[in-house]
Amino acid sequence: MAMATAVVLAITGCGDDERDSRPGSGTPSNSAMPNQVAGVPIPDGRIDDAVAELDELAEGLLASSGIPGMAVAVVHGGEVIYSKGFGVRNIVTEEKVDADTVFQLASVSKPIGATVVARRIAAGGVEWDTPVRTLLPSFALADPYVTEHVTIGDLYAHRSGLPDHAGDLLEDLGYDRQQVLDRLRLLPLGAFRDSYEYTNFGLTAAAAAVASAADTDWETLSEQTIYDPLGMDSTSSRYADFIARANRAEGHVLVGGKYAVANPPRQPDAQSPAGGVSSSVADLGKWMAMVLANGSAGGSMLVPPEDLLPAISPQVVSSPPRTPDARTGFYGFGFNVSDSAAGRVTLGHSGAFGLGAGTAFTLIPSADVGIVTLTNASPIGVPETLNAEFADLVQFGRIQQDWRTLYKTAFQPLGAPSGALVGKQPPSDPVPARPLPSYAGTYDNAYYGPATVSITGDSLTLTLGPKNMTFPLKHWSGDTFVFTPPGENANPGTISQATFDGGKLRLEYYDTDHLGVFTRD
Repeated sequence: MAMATAVVLAITGCGDDERDSRPGSGTPSNSAMPNQVAGVPIPDGRIDDAVAELDELAEGLLASSGIPGMAVAVVHGGEVIYSKGFGVRNIVTEEKVDADTVFQLASVSKPIGATVVARRIAAGGVEWDTPVRTLLPSFALADPYVTEHVTIGDLYAHRSGLPDHAGDLLEDLGYDRQQVLDRLRLLPLGAFRDSYEYTNFGLTAAAAAVASAADTDWETLSEQTIYDPLGMDSTSSRYADFIARANRAEGHVLVGGKYAVANPPRQPDAQSPAGGVSSSVADLGKWMAMVLANGSAGGSMLVPPEDLLPAISPQVVSSPPRTPDARTGFYGFGFNVSDSAAGRVTLGHSGAFGLGAGTAFTLIPSADVGIVTLTNASPIGVPETLNAEFADLVQFGRIQQDWRTLYKTAFQPLGAPSGALVGKQPPSDPVPARPLPSYAGTYDNAYYGPATVSITGDSLTLTLGPKNMTFPLKHWSGDTFVFTPPGENANPGTISQATFDGGKLRLEYYDTDHLGVFTRD
């Protein structure tokens, strides 16, 4: 569900800029460069006025969207000046959300992880341009040249050539982190350093390499490098820690038009560097304040500015303009880098779990202000909406766009089911299937592993993945059957065809990169 990032870029029309020389001002100082000057000044008191409207805006969004819970924090001048919870952590228990409630962050984990990398660079042994292979000898991609040259930064900027969301469907089938990383070499590659395709496991490979250089695991490195020094006591990159928190927000999904606790919940440990952080807005306020302070925290330097700057600078075009008057969207190393309508650089990221998390933060460095919004429901654009409204209030003194309609419309396709047969009725007079034993057997696939088709009573069952997940195959017509795929990426209503053709079995849902054909032993 990390497509939320692309939605934000498409709506805001982002581009690049540099920092204004005086936080909260559009007036250049004597030493300001032209590209540090914002087009619209922010008068004194404007940020306080914007904060004063947050209660009403947040409560209105909660009521109109129907989502269970939300938490919001704002930082300015190195301090958390607003933090509050709204709604409930669990629709059943009705326990209230507060500023210390821990949420799953989904892809907001990426920029947090980028600051882990930036601080580790200062310790030596790794740089943004260090080839992954030198730290992680087992890592390989389909092209030998790319294997040897792809860097930590390339993977954090999603410019390695790996296809969109590479490896995610393997995770849904129960493959662990190492198993997924080992299979990335089987995926087709796009243009190296001349393409942008958002991936969780490409970035995870880079993070694993950085952790290897530190002779530890990523979860421990994150804790030691960023969480502990900032006093982020409720933040972790381990799912077990999230589950152990008493004050945690459960993920919720829509069932029959009403929100219910997701079952099963989202367990993201396999891609922890990309989507596995859990935290509270109270903790994230400390992290945002550090980023806005150019790496400083508590009066001392935590992340060297020279190592942080590449992460928050444009590294790749992520959203090309569609018209001459549109702004371009950029991605740094784990951060979206944008240019607002007021001529101010903004940094941010969205996070989305279909199984119950919608998150986003926005930083405006020239105004020294940032906002983070966390929700415990499937992504429908609520955090992005609130952040955009707040950013408008800060920069213009009023809300400039109907962000609620824009984001609601833009997010609707993200929850749509997939499959050529979605919305179609089974044929009234289907072609009969062949005798069931003619389909039974094991079909091999180097990427997804074996698919076993077995006879259960008078029907067929499909078994996939290392945990032997089973799926009933329902006859459609002729040699075509249908089943419901599992996991985070299979939106409700998704239908996949399973088509037998001689000694081959094509699973439609898994054939997006032309790897969904299984061959009979």
